[in-house]
This record gives sequence, structure tokens and C-alpha cells, in this order.
Amino acid sequence: MNVVIYARYSSHNQQETSIEGQLKVCHEFCERNNYTVIHEYIDRAISGRTDNRPDFLQMIQDSANRNFEFVIVYQLDRFSRNRYDSAHYKNRLKKNGVRVLSARENINEDASGILMESVLEGMAEYYSAELSQKVKRGMEINASKCLCTGGNRTLGFYIDKDKKFQIDPNTSPIIKLIFEMYADGKSIVEITDYLNAQGYKTIQNKPFGKNSIRNILGNKRYIGTYTYKDTEIAGGIPRIISDELFNKVQEVLKKNKKAPARARAKEEYLLTTKLFCGYCKEMMTGFSGTGKLGKVYRYYECKGTKKHTCKKKRVKKEYIENVVIEVCRGLLTKENINRISKEISKLFENNQDTFNLKRLKKQLSENERKHRNLINAVSECDIESLRKTFYSEILELESQKEKIEEEIREEEKLHIVLTEPEIKFFLTSLKNGSADDIKYRKVLITTFINAIYLYDDKITLIFNSGDKPVTINNILLSEIEANESNNTDIEGLFIDNVALPKRNGLSKDRFCFFYIKRIKLIAEGLEGDR
Repeated sequence: MNVVIYARYSSHNQQETSIEGQLKVCHEFCERNNYTVIHEYIDRAISGRTDNRPDFLQMIQDSANRNFEFVIVYQLDRFSRNRYDSAHYKNRLKKNGVRVLSARENINEDASGILMESVLEGMAEYYSAELSQKVKRGMEINASKCLCTGGNRTLGFYIDKDKKFQIDPNTSPIIKLIFEMYADGKSIVEITDYLNAQGYKTIQNKPFGKNSIRNILGNKRYIGTYTYKDTEIAGGIPRIISDELFNKVQEVLKKNKKAPARARAKEEYLLTTKLFCGYCKEMMTGFSGTGKLGKVYRYYECKGTKKHTCKKKRVKKEYIENVVIEVCRGLLTKENINRISKEISKLFENNQDTFNLKRLKKQLSENERKHRNLINAVSECDIESLRKTFYSEILELESQKEKIEEEIREEEKLHIVLTEPEIKFFLTSLKNGSADDIKYRKVLITTFINAIYLYDDKITLIFNSGDKPVTINNILLSEIEANESNNTDIEGLFIDNVALPKRNGLSKDRFCFFYIKRIKLIAEGLEGDR
């Protein structure tokens, strides 16, 4: 059975190897199904949203010769990203006895297969064809050939016109110098200071730092090993450093890694710029001190206290950060996640139209209005000379319309629109994250906390969802404990018809966290009777 292959890539974030990847998959598909490939039609750097595809149109025309029975594509979005164009050209192929088959998408020929195909085409049009997947495929093909994948530039090399690594005579001596200095016993700090004093720069054209030196010293590319993610190909690129020098440096690195650290790791104070003194409203900043036994203690302290203008007590870093983290985690109930996801997705929808986008859409609407009027004028006009003038103006309007629509598409690409499921996935991930993960803690605080005002006996939090303060204090806790010990019904202590939970063995601090969560939900109107 004779078939042809159609392949295409757009100019956005894709390259020649994207075609090669598509062809490889299509040929493998044909071999499995005993199809004979008689021709390949290929459009390079052309969008799937336009009919201006020379090989594609030639393929449609050639189908009239009935020399092939199927058009094989990598997946359906390669044929067309516009479902209307897709239906039109598939109908033309069908009249010539030709069908379109996807090498990657297993679609049956029954009614369910037709439905599935239409859904896939709709998704391709809406999502612009899963660009990340195609970029990854092209990069993996490049990596198999030891070519530059775009983001893997390395100091000491340059990339030639064929995307191959070549030794840079201007910067490779810097690499040799770094390895030799470290092998001779110089520290990373000493090497960094020397390079910066000489005016040398990194591949990003920035001064050297300790991390950039460490990355260079451990980079196998300098001994000719091509690396891409988990792929290593010995001899894949030219070498700059000998194996002997490289191995010596690795031994020194290993030895120094086991040695005691020369300096303490920098501690991150997560509430910096968000934590304020409740009394003088000065910002509270982090500092550390060492006890008599060498233990390090970390605190937040009011700037006013440091200047002796405020008497606010310092607070332990770990304690106050844990309080805030637990409050944020408590906000992520199923009900809140659903509500927040809906509201934020609506915001994205309502704010899609920028000034420029509105201007373009207005131009498009005006263009369409003029086009309709001219069509009506042609149908009612009996004067041939006027009809020709109208036809000319109609063609000009249609040309303008194509340009305006392309500008609208380009403008829409600049604006990210998050859907409700995407937002819900993000918030659910936050809910299930590890409270000990520093990155997770930072994201939680950034997402929810606007400001924190800390007193010696209470804390007031202002969330990003509004400016209504939520306060918890020692008096409140003592009242709750007293009521519990007397078995008193504490329902309605602050808010009517809201049953506050029993502590059930929770520590005082843990109960404080839980109660702040409930107050927050009540203040925002997210929780009623339960």
C-alpha cells in the first residue's frame, strides 16, 4: 500500500531537527504497518494556521493522481491547527480516495474514532500544539548528535554554524588557568578574586562567583565528554583539559567537600519585608547569635529595638515562621481551593483584553462591517464599473483582515491565561507539599501573606486576599482553655453560630494555628455553619 508522509514545523522554538524527529516516527509507523512511502512533503518554518504551505498544497493536488492511499503525519496538528481548514482539506483528500493517519495517535475508523479525531483537532487549535513536547524532541535529537541544544553554552567553547562545539581560543585559556590554580592548591575564593581582578567574565558576561567556579571544575565537557541531562558521550566534543589534570581536580574537590565548612551556610529569613513590629510598625529583620556552648540561635528583631526607640521583644525565627506556614496551609481547604480557582480564572478571562488587543479587535470589527456593506452593495449594483471597484475594495479588506487577525494572534501569545484546572492543580500541590521544604515554605508565604504585625502577646496577619486583619492573642487562648476545662459551651465566643473545635490533645501552639485558620475563613466569608 502506497503512502506519503507530511511533516511541518513552525518557526517558534522549533528547528530543522523537529522535521527529522517527525519523519523518524512516521517511517517507523509505516514499517510496522507494511506501508510503502513513495514521497515526503515537508514545510519548514511555516505555521499550521495558514494555507500558505507549498508542499502541503502540492500534496493535496497530487492526491488527484491517486498514487497513494494515506497521508501519514506525526500527529494531527501537523496536518492543520485549524479545524475548519482540516475538515476542508480532508474532504478533498477523501474525494480522491486518500485518508489522513496519525503515527502517534491511535484512532479507530468507527464513530468513536471520528469523535476522538475531532476532539484532538480542537485541542491542537486551542493549545497551539504542545510546543514543549516538540522542543524536547528536537533537543533530544540534537543531543544524540552532540550538537548544541540552545541553552547549554559553555565557557571555553563556541558554537559553529552547524551547531557543533568548537574550542574558543579567547576563553579556553581561562578554563585551563582555573583548573591549574585549583590543582596547585588555590581556594575557590582566591581563584574568583583573581579572575575578577583581571576582568574576566563568565559565559553570561558576569563576574565570576564561587558557584560558577565549582560548575567549571566539575564539568566533563572540558575533557571532551558531551553532556545533556543524563546523556554522556565520551569524545563527543573537543577537549580543553587533560584527563590527568581533571582527575586531580576531582580528588581535591572531594577532599575539600569532606573538610569542615569554612563558613556557615547563609540562613534564609522567609518573613523579611513582610514582618513588622506591632508597636512602632518598623520592619523586623533576621539576625543570629551564638550561645556559650556554640549553638546558633536565630531571631527576628524590630529595627526600632535596635535603635533603642522601641521595646518589642525579639522572636525566635523558627517559631514565628512555623506559625505563619501553618496558617497558610490551613487556608487550603477543598472549598477554598475551588473558590479561589474559579475567581482567579475569571480574573484572567476578564483581563485578557489589553489596550492594544482591544484596538485590534475594534479594527477587525470595523473591517468586517465594511466587508458586509460592500458585499451588499455588489449584490444591489447593476453598474459594472462600480462592481469592479467594489470587488477591488473587498479584496483589499480581506487582505487587511488577514493581517489584523495575525496581529491579534501574536498579541494573545504575549498574555498568559491560567485555567481553573491549572490553578486548582497548583493550589492542591501547595496543600500536599512538605512543610520542611524551604522552596515550598517560600511559595506559601508569597502566595498568601501580605503583612504580619507582631506584638509580644498577639499577632495580626493581613492576607493577599484582602485587607481584613486576622488577630490571635494570649487572652483568647487562655479563655478557650478555661472554657474547655470547665466543659463550657464556647460556641459563639466571637462569631455567632460557629462551633470552635476542641483541642483534642493538641498543644497550645497547634491549637492556635487551627483557630487562626477558622477566624480567617469566617472573616472572608468562606465558612458558615458546619
